[in-house]
Amino acid sequence: MVVEVLRLGHRGDRDKRISTHVALTARALGADKIIFTTEDEHVENSVKKVVESWGGNFEFVVEKHWRKYIREFKKRGIVVHLTMYGANINEIMPEIREISRDKDILVIVGAEKVPKEVYELADYNVSVGNQPHSEVAALAIFLDRLFEGKTLYRDFEDAKIKIVPSKDGKVVIREKQNK
Repeated sequence: MVVEVLRLGHRGDRDKRISTHVALTARALGADKIIFTTEDEHVENSVKKVVESWGGNFEFVVEKHWRKYIREFKKRGIVVHLTMYGANINEIMPEIREISRDKDILVIVGAEKVPKEVYELADYNVSVGNQPHSEVAALAIFLDRLFEGKTLYRDFEDAKIKIVPSKDGKVVIREKQNK
């Protein structure tokens, strides 16, 4: 299963920080790719620097024709839209996990009011709670539930920096630079 996250409606200067956090959360918790619908060199460079230092094969892609992308994706996978107005994550997640054994998943995370068409294109509109909260929180909870906590402490290949969990303080392993 490949998991992609579509960040729909990123708004330049207003959303740089939160959109960067959406991308980093996607990477850290098991997604393979983040797709933005608008270009943002700052966010893209931030994500690429993290991948370079912390490892993995996470991709950052810009796709301006998101409707077409979603329709094409549906030929090989399922589309999950995270929203406050969807099905309860606790009730629907077992079904999504079962279906995703054989299919890829596109997770849609909105930045602004999401067009009605997204609700119609999605195979699943999933709510992570019914109170206002961050899209970063919704994505983190969704991915953690999807992967059943298995991505929290995974090792990334080619990592130059690694954190080792420790109850007694910071344990950081850094790749030695060859001079």
